[in-house]
Amino acid sequence: MTGPADRVGTLVTLGVFAFVLSTVAGGVWSALLITNLRATPTFPWSVAVMAVLLWVAWQYLNGSRGDPRKAARRRDRLRATQPTVPVFAWAVVAGSLAIVGLTGLWIVLWQIARGRGNTLPDFSRYPLVVVVLVIGMASLTAAVAEESGFRGYFQSALEPRLGGPLAILVTALVMLPAHGVTQGFALTTVFFYMCVDGMLGAIAYITRSILPGIVVHFIGLVAFFAIIWPFDATRRFVAQDGPDAWFWLHVVQVAVGGVLAGLAFRQLARMTAS
Repeated sequence: MTGPADRVGTLVTLGVFAFVLSTVAGGVWSALLITNLRATPTFPWSVAVMAVLLWVAWQYLNGSRGDPRKAARRRDRLRATQPTVPVFAWAVVAGSLAIVGLTGLWIVLWQIARGRGNTLPDFSRYPLVVVVLVIGMASLTAAVAEESGFRGYFQSALEPRLGGPLAILVTALVMLPAHGVTQGFALTTVFFYMCVDGMLGAIAYITRSILPGIVVHFIGLVAFFAIIWPFDATRRFVAQDGPDAWFWLHVVQVAVGGVLAGLAFRQLARMTAS
């Protein structure tokens, strides 16, 4: 029998674990990538090494490795269960529509108030195949680590105690320092990532699985790495140059993407409630 203090301690432990998992995964990948690009920039061996490390970590988190007496608990906390095909498909559609709106939101917010942004390698110096593999592995590493730790282990423990909406909010707030370390704590950046993490948290809560969220997270990161973040420095600053047609087009993109995503999420919720 566990008391309130024990339960709070468990939640804090899981939150710290999720934060450490995300930070360590990103740090290991960054170290591998930097070493790779300095030593053999045309041979992306770091991608294969990171893939093996991710697989080993996934086996442990999912209860396939480690102490068998704790395997079931780890498997339940990860909640990497397979939803039905229609639910999985609608979750990916809803998340992808949300990404359409969120890419527009990032551009609009960036033009309103400059943030720190992301520091990316100069991809023009490397062969296309290396760039594709590096972006793919960077996206997969972040998607697997964050969904496993935060939406799996941490949020799944919060939901029975706080309910879905509050659990999603708390998870997003706990994740903010991880985003802030690399991109700063500007209000526009905080608002953007609260929207992103809220969307991914909703997918995990509605589907009771992190698998659709991993796919959506991966798609979103690939889009940002490939077509959004590399062009941030070229965007006009509205306060200085005024809005142009592209600015208003992205405002429309936010609205349309948000409405369509909302409709898709409503359909997804209806499917899982039946």
